[in-house]
Amino acid sequence: MSIEAVVWNENRHDRENAIVRDICPDGLHGCIADALNEGDGIRATTATLEQPEHGLSAERLAETDVLLWWGHAAHDEVADAVVDRVVRRVWEGMGLIVLHSSHFAKPFKRLMGAARAT
Repeated sequence: MSIEAVVWNENRHDRENAIVRDICPDGLHGCIADALNEGDGIRATTATLEQPEHGLSAERLAETDVLLWWGHAAHDEVADAVVDRVVRRVWEGMGLIVLHSSHFAKPFKRLMGAARAT
């Protein structure tokens, strides 16, 4: 049995910054997922802000054991419906690992009590 991980990224710097694009042509999320997939026991896939439902549909989250969240500059663009879904899944037992500037991410702030819960 493998751990199902989703690496989420707003995917802004990856597309807009030539240096980041050159270092990580598949995005930071792709680099992280590739590294996780090198070992045994983890199956990592990716999701990004620009995808429908930010790549985090209810069905996908239901199959996710651990969500890794990379955020930096587009925290306010994450739809509240997706935030609600992520928070609910964490309360149900899904792991959440916040990376980089994700201490400002809506799901993390909500879980830490630093944002109004709906």
